[in-house]
Amino acid sequence: MKILFIKLSAIGDVVQTLPALEAIRRTYPDSEITWVVEAAAAGILEGHPLIDRLLISRRKTWLRMLKSPRTFQKGINNIAAFLRELRSTSYDIAIDFQGLLKSGMLMGLARSRRKIGFDKTRELSYLFLNERLPAYDIEKHALERYLDVARYLGASDVSPVCTLPIEREVAAIRTKLDNLNPQKRPVVAMNPVARWQTKLWPEQSFAELADRLIREQHALVIFTGSPDDRPVNDRILAMMKETAVNWAGETTLKELAALASLTDRFITTDTGPMHLAAAAGARVVALFGPTAPWRTGPYGQGNISLRTGIACSPCFKRQCDQRFVCMAGITVDEVMRQAALK
Repeated sequence: MKILFIKLSAIGDVVQTLPALEAIRRTYPDSEITWVVEAAAAGILEGHPLIDRLLISRRKTWLRMLKSPRTFQKGINNIAAFLRELRSTSYDIAIDFQGLLKSGMLMGLARSRRKIGFDKTRELSYLFLNERLPAYDIEKHALERYLDVARYLGASDVSPVCTLPIEREVAAIRTKLDNLNPQKRPVVAMNPVARWQTKLWPEQSFAELADRLIREQHALVIFTGSPDDRPVNDRILAMMKETAVNWAGETTLKELAALASLTDRFITTDTGPMHLAAAAGARVVALFGPTAPWRTGPYGQGNISLRTGIACSPCFKRQCDQRFVCMAGITVDEVMRQAALK
């Protein structure tokens, strides 16, 4: 049996689909599984033992290429090559875990006898399906929704736990931490950046929290993020009185998961690394404002989601006319209590 997964983005959503991958693989142990993913999240899946073939969509790069006469033809050629590879296999089952137009179009182009996904998804993506699960409950956690697809396909051995193939990365990061932290202090990672401005906790609050963790808990604090996040982390470190470390841009996704697995706490906004840390087994403290932790919070026991719970939250807005009070209202004292290492 050949099975196609379409889950393109984002990092957190891809991570939350991994338990469904494991449940479906257990149900069809001899199947050949292909996963289509966008480049930004591909690092999570590369080398995964349950994925036989990984097709990487470089959609954003291709769109940039199409905007320039100099690279237009190359962009067309790259898109055509990707679609040829997608269509080179006839699948028994194709699953659209994304539920957007970009995934629906790929589902429409894929050669598959059964095309499965949820009904009434956004951007009319359900029109490309020939098997539609009932429209999902929007208040249900995303990870559980994906597991519902596995259940529909006959999975009875269903678990929210997943495997991340990060053994080599754990060994490398452990060595790096040993060199950085010979005193074996508790390690706290902080991921302060999110794609929505409304999800951000004040930089000054992160600085105060880091200072207190270092002074009161004798912690080694490591700020994480992408290369683009490095200036934000530098600003936070400049506000601090104590010394912390900026690893933004210095880890791959798997290395970030490895770091999370070795920390005593992983403190983060609502963003992809939050889900990656939870999947890696970290004890996550997540800060929520405009979004709903019961829908997309860090899954698993021992993880904590903090929010003010004011009347306008969750609003799911990327812009705010209330001065970001839902995030700014989370106090350093409150996070410190939840992040205490003793």
